[in-house]
Amino acid sequence: MDLLSIVQYILNLGPSVMLPLALTIIGLCFGMGFSKAFRSGLTIGVGFVGINLVIGVLVNNLGPAAQAMVDRFGLELQVIDVGWPAASAISWASPVAALIIPLSLVVNLIMLLTRTTKTMDIDIWNYWHFAATAAFVYVVTGGNVWLAILAAVIREVLVLKIADWTAPMVQNFFGLEGISLPTGSTIAYAVLGIPIGKVIGKIPGLKDIKADPETIQRRFGLFGEPMMIGLILGLILGILAGYDFAGITQIGISMAAVMLLMPRMVRILMEGLIPFSESVREFLQKRFKNAENIYIGLDAAVVTGHPSVIATALILIPITIFLAVVLPGNKVLPFGDLATIVFYMAFIVGSTNGNIVHSVITGVFVIAIALYISTDLAPLHTMMAQQAKFAIPEGTSMISSLDEGGNFLNWAIIKLFQSSWGWLIFLGSLAVVGLVYYVSVKDKSVAKN
Repeated sequence: MDLLSIVQYILNLGPSVMLPLALTIIGLCFGMGFSKAFRSGLTIGVGFVGINLVIGVLVNNLGPAAQAMVDRFGLELQVIDVGWPAASAISWASPVAALIIPLSLVVNLIMLLTRTTKTMDIDIWNYWHFAATAAFVYVVTGGNVWLAILAAVIREVLVLKIADWTAPMVQNFFGLEGISLPTGSTIAYAVLGIPIGKVIGKIPGLKDIKADPETIQRRFGLFGEPMMIGLILGLILGILAGYDFAGITQIGISMAAVMLLMPRMVRILMEGLIPFSESVREFLQKRFKNAENIYIGLDAAVVTGHPSVIATALILIPITIFLAVVLPGNKVLPFGDLATIVFYMAFIVGSTNGNIVHSVITGVFVIAIALYISTDLAPLHTMMAQQAKFAIPEGTSMISSLDEGGNFLNWAIIKLFQSSWGWLIFLGSLAVVGLVYYVSVKDKSVAKN
């Protein structure tokens, strides 16, 4: 069995299996007893099963609704958004993909030992984002393995640093102590969204609007509760999709269920994670200075259940379809990743302190940029898919995705290797990352420890 086959076998286990196994092993390495390590890992796995079930309800309802909206309004664009599942499969089919998991673990360990990161990224499943960058650069450079590996390392370093800077927001706003979220897509949208959101929050008139769930609930009583917000937004999506009464009510109840159940699933996960993170922190504190600030890196799925995040994402789905039609030069038809906008908006919502109005306005700008980036990367995305023997949807000339095709950090790194002037784009992108760091330091809700 070759290395790629082993990697694929591990990935096929899924995060609900990978996490308990990985955490049990890591717990034993950090001095936890077997029973405590296994119980913590199993509880976390159960929590992720619950989270994935709720996300399944979200995706399985929003996907068909998005398709119905596209069909109803007769939208036709040249490039189809195939979504992150297809993008990840295409990325793992790259010749360099098998190296990414062990490489990423080594890079993370080196950064922890050299104190250049505080995040221990155990979200191995989402290493596929690093594999995607490597796969893109492999195509761009005509099959240069070493440059592709370098690109993946650059991506990982940036993701880990931004995860460090945003970890206090995860703690203060989302209430997840000792956790950071090094998810490639969530991080990339934050790089653009946090500065834009802060500017919007200072605009006269807009800055005085209070639209966080607590304020909404105080003003609207029953109809301001998260479950009711989910119901109302779901009903609106059903109407826009042209559903009949049964379809409208079904998607409405489903979105209400997502709003109610997701926070409860996260609580189960945290029940298992807290003893694990405490044991790891105690072990490191005995051996390293300043180890009390080590963060456990998890999938951003753990914050997608926040009412403001879900509400923002639901509002942005029809807006994203509208943007795709009216933006001059855009060729991407949003489809596969519409249901995962909830992941892209997580840090943006956190940086606006849950203000849904500010988050939606910020989302409009960020998604507009993502559509243009995904249009630019569509030829490369299509070439990668062809090399991976991925079946291009019938009647479509090119593919892309909002997740990696529209990913700002991925795009900037690709440009670094794509042309002689690409370094200008990359340096400009680093300046944007620096701006996020500056905002993080100035804003206590996103502040760096």
